[in-house]
Parts: sequence; structure tokens; C-alpha cells
Amino acid sequence: MTEHGHSQAEVEQRIGAPQGRGYLRDVVYGAIDGSVTTFAIVAGVAGAGLSPFIIVALGFANVLADGFSMAVGNYSGTKAELDDAERLRAVERRHLRDHPEGERREIREILRLKGLEGPVLEAATDAIFKDEEASVQLMLEGEYGISSVDPHPFHAALATFVAFLVAGVIPLLPFVFGMENAFRLASILTAFVFFGIGALKSRWALVPWWRSGLETLLIGGVAALIAFGVGSLFNV
Repeated sequence: MTEHGHSQAEVEQRIGAPQGRGYLRDVVYGAIDGSVTTFAIVAGVAGAGLSPFIIVALGFANVLADGFSMAVGNYSGTKAELDDAERLRAVERRHLRDHPEGERREIREILRLKGLEGPVLEAATDAIFKDEEASVQLMLEGEYGISSVDPHPFHAALATFVAFLVAGVIPLLPFVFGMENAFRLASILTAFVFFGIGALKSRWALVPWWRSGLETLLIGGVAALIAFGVGSLFNV
């Protein structure tokens, strides 16, 4: 990834409007789960020897229903995080009014753990304590580990659903188009999807792209083998 700049203007813009954690987790989560669950259905139904029509029907039902379910779950979970942060903000504002000296001690301790000491520590503590919003935000980060950037539940849910939909449809394509050796083609395509997701995710990690790709491929492959094995037990 391109490193960010360090000019005064770039620093002010970046620190003044932090991006937060973004939607990488939501996209990777949705794409991997979409590939794994849809191909698990394909592998299970194919292992049972059922018709391609059933594979397509169950596969698309999974893509839409499970994808929507994951999106709703992600929305609810992200919204719960947001609500909890608002609750803790209210708690800290009340504590600042009712227990000002205790809250000042908390601010001082957080700053001390960040490396400040002596007169600098006392001056920084006084400066932040005078600003209620700065005090609340510092305690949210230092006391509860909550980011200063609030998440967006709808955006997180949408990222998960779109990633699930795109990745989940790929294992079904050979059956939709009635190709020869459809299951084998679906297996190859899904393996590429698994590897591609892992390789892409390495862009935001320190591990090599091929290692991240193989790791994701292994996880997806194990899920597919389990589903195919269970489906084979019902092959009559």
C-alpha cells in the first residue's frame, strides 16, 4: 500500500478526519463465508448425487437468504457497538460532573501510561480535563478501548452482503450454464476465489500474498471436503 505523507497539511487532514477501521473485515468476512457456505451446499448436494437444478436452487437460496442474514447480523452487531459507545459516553459525562477529581486521576493515569511525566504530564492532564469532550474521548480510548471513529452499521452490512453475493455466486456458475464436469469446474473456480480473497487481504497485512492465499484456500477446502463427505453418505 502507498505510505501516507507527512507534510503539515497531510498530517492535519489525516489526523483531523481519521478513517477508522474501514470495511476490510466486513468484505473479507462476507466473501469467505459466501464462498464457503455456497460451495459447501454445492459439494454436499453433488456428493449426494442430486440434480444440477437442485444445486442451483439451493445455492441461490443460500446466497440470498444467508447473505441477507449475515448482513442483518453485522448491522445489528455494529449498531450494538455504536449504542454501547454512546452509553459509555453518557456514563463518563456523568462521572465528570459527579466525580471530577476521580476522573482527573483517570486522565492523568492514561497519559502517564502513554509516556508523559513530570510537569508535562500535569499540564496535559489539566488541559484535557478542562475540555469535556476531549476528556470523554480520551477515557473511551484509554479506559474502554473504544475507537474515536464511530462505525457505520448500514455500510458495514452492505459491504458484507455484496461481498457474500459476489463470492457466493461463483461456485454456481458452471451449473447455471449447464457446463460439462460442472462440479469439477465449480471446485476450481471456488479454489481460485479462496486463494484470491486471501491474496487480496495480504495487501493490508505483513504476510506474503501467496501465504495468505494458501491459508484461506486451506480453510475453504476443509469446509468443502467436510460438506462433500457428509453429502456422499446420502448418495443412493
